[in-house]
Amino acid sequence: MLTPQDDLLGHPTSGTFDGTGGPTTQAGNGDPRFTERYWYTGQPLDGTPIIFDIGLGYYPNKGVMDAFAGVTIGRKQINFRASRRLAGNPLESTVGPLKIQVEEGQSRHRVTLGENGSGIFFDFQFQASFPAAKEKQSYRERKGVVEEDLARVAQLGRWQGWIVADGKRYTVEPATWWGQRDRSWGIRSEMRTDDAKPPVQTHSNFFWTWSMFQCESVAVSIFLKEREAGKPYYLSGAEFVRQPDGSVKKREATGATHDLVWADDPLGQSIESATLRLEFEEGPPRELRLQALPTRFYLKGGLYGGFGGWNHGDDRGEYEEAHDVWNLDDPQVRARARTLSDHVVRVTTDGLTGIGIAEYGVAEGFARYPAPQRFPAL
Repeated sequence: MLTPQDDLLGHPTSGTFDGTGGPTTQAGNGDPRFTERYWYTGQPLDGTPIIFDIGLGYYPNKGVMDAFAGVTIGRKQINFRASRRLAGNPLESTVGPLKIQVEEGQSRHRVTLGENGSGIFFDFQFQASFPAAKEKQSYRERKGVVEEDLARVAQLGRWQGWIVADGKRYTVEPATWWGQRDRSWGIRSEMRTDDAKPPVQTHSNFFWTWSMFQCESVAVSIFLKEREAGKPYYLSGAEFVRQPDGSVKKREATGATHDLVWADDPLGQSIESATLRLEFEEGPPRELRLQALPTRFYLKGGLYGGFGGWNHGDDRGEYEEAHDVWNLDDPQVRARARTLSDHVVRVTTDGLTGIGIAEYGVAEGFARYPAPQRFPAL
């Protein structure tokens, strides 16, 4: 059962703070892969070509905390990254000038970034617009060894505050800036896709999407993995519908199908549009039609998979900070950025229109979508 405490750092296991995880003397029994993460992103409802991404990782068994923030404006992505040792303040969710404050669990968070060399500064408040949804536990073993035992919570919301990026100040209002967050903790499988720090993982024969959308009265989150179209080996999805009396009704997805139209992008995997159809144990299915907008944030900027020899959880000393600017029309930049990204999409469902993000990829051998497989799935 989720509680407001589950938005705070310090989980000893992949259980929740209601006690179902049981006490341990070390997080995850000392496994160095044990990680807690915050992630946020937001974008204007009107489709203005800007998106921001923010994240923080806590690695109690490595003695490290790292964080990132980034903004894509048009075809330019600006990245900030930082790392610190836990030292005497292990549970303070602050890395250099970036700070995350849980003002009210599962409802209101504040995220700030002070002065730094990237030129990005902000002071935001995330306010939930729908309840949080705990995804199905991601548990995987291989040859008797646990590869992943991870809990994740997803939530839609609205943003308020301001951001300065690329020399311009933007006012962020809840009516016009909508967004997403997630929260995860547990044994997290390593993703290594950085050519600067081999070996690089290769992937074959699978399709995946992790996506979140909201309209004024409907919200959907979905995590889907397949090796054969129409036969998920992992599916976790939730639908929230706001009722006339203000209450919210939730349904868990029991099935999902997809039909993606891929863009003619010579530099990487990009969708042009998509149709997702979710089925539920009771009631009618939910069809979501997605139209991809030009804006996306490539998560290599936040060290997902590693970048330039720096991976999540690496000990970089007492404190280290880096920043860079990417031209997303540069083939060399896109080759390093690979596929994993938060791609802004317009969503329509049952006559309602909204916005959200889609993460996706398809690996070589997945029969349904051969065209984009010349590029990596992650």
